[in-house]
Amino acid sequence: MRRVTDRMFTGLAGLAALAAALPLVLMVAAILWRGLPAVSWHFLTEQIRLVGAAGGIFYNLVGTLILIATALAVSAPVAVGLALVHGVYLRRDGAARRWLGTLLYTLNGVPSILFGIFGLIVFVKFFGWGKSWVSGGILLGVMILPTVTVALLERIQSLPARYIEAAAGLGLRQSQIIWSVILPQSVTGLVTGSLLGLARAAGETAPIMFTATIFAGATFPTGIKESPVLSLPYHIFILAQDSFDPAVGGKLWGAAVVLLALVFGMSLIALPMRLKIHEEAQHG
Repeated sequence: MRRVTDRMFTGLAGLAALAAALPLVLMVAAILWRGLPAVSWHFLTEQIRLVGAAGGIFYNLVGTLILIATALAVSAPVAVGLALVHGVYLRRDGAARRWLGTLLYTLNGVPSILFGIFGLIVFVKFFGWGKSWVSGGILLGVMILPTVTVALLERIQSLPARYIEAAAGLGLRQSQIIWSVILPQSVTGLVTGSLLGLARAAGETAPIMFTATIFAGATFPTGIKESPVLSLPYHIFILAQDSFDPAVGGKLWGAAVVLLALVFGMSLIALPMRLKIHEEAQHG
């Protein structure tokens, strides 16, 4: 009887997993089917022409890379500091750790549109930057901060206690233990969290729509104030409103394939590192 029950639950779990994965597989297949014919070297290296009906997505791709690179530069140092505070300096203060953890998870649940409105009020209006790649990069960096911090924190907590005890036994101070043991052993957590966070940031539209990106007319940024960039998510968003034009429709699906490849690429690179961290945590 128990064997039959186990098989039944295994089958139900498999069906549930298939039901969850099937829509994603079908969606990816549809994007690739419609978009791959439009992707070519010229599509990747030419700039937009004829309001998206001709040309390529070179500056859109460049702008997206600029935004996520800025987001990484903003989030990584802050994430390291928060992870060390939570995992090292507040190790014995359970209440403070809970408050900090709650803050991180709350920030992770804030809708992206609210980040866009906040950036519009603060960066565009109050600071007078107008639409700027810096504004968009900062907002994306704050958005992915919980993802990067939690991934790094998991890695710090999975470190075998004997490493830290051995370093302390050698007479190293707390700061020396952090620099010589904890951070070098936790680099994979930082890289993993950054890749997962950037994969999310690359596909965000709402935060950069108000603060950083326009549809056409921008190339490389030349400063901070009034220095917008083009981006793939906003490009796709605008083209989707005119997708009944066959020429525009092909460019739309081609841009979607490139964005999908960028997001999936970063996620797939992060996957082996995540599995390694969990494996070490189980055997640590």
